[in-house]
Amino acid sequence: MSKQAVLTDKAPKPLPIYSQAIVANGFVFCSGQVPMDPATMKLADGDVQAHTHQCIKNLQAVLEAAGSSLDKAVEVNVFLADIGDFAAMNEVYETYWGDVKPARTCVAVKTLPLNTDVEIKCVAVL
Repeated sequence: MSKQAVLTDKAPKPLPIYSQAIVANGFVFCSGQVPMDPATMKLADGDVQAHTHQCIKNLQAVLEAAGSSLDKAVEVNVFLADIGDFAAMNEVYETYWGDVKPARTCVAVKTLPLNTDVEIKCVAVL
């Protein structure tokens, strides 16, 4: 099996311990994206809905750099700091991913990086 790292400046720069994504066997495995603005490397302003948009925008940039797209996502994992944000996050989430929505898990976690409220990762086909 061969694998290739994906790196784009249109998404937040990853730490040296992981890649933005890995392409392997016809799939793109994206690392989790927090609502960080890639230009400033600071968390975007706003609520969980604005943050959900930014997370997905970051994933979109990584997928496109890999030669894929949001419409080709087959699995998404959403991590929320507060499950009370579930409905608000879903209002934004459902506007993405194309007509056939990917399989998904959404879990509440104790703490997310940079103490943000949402992080999203996905797997897509090429």
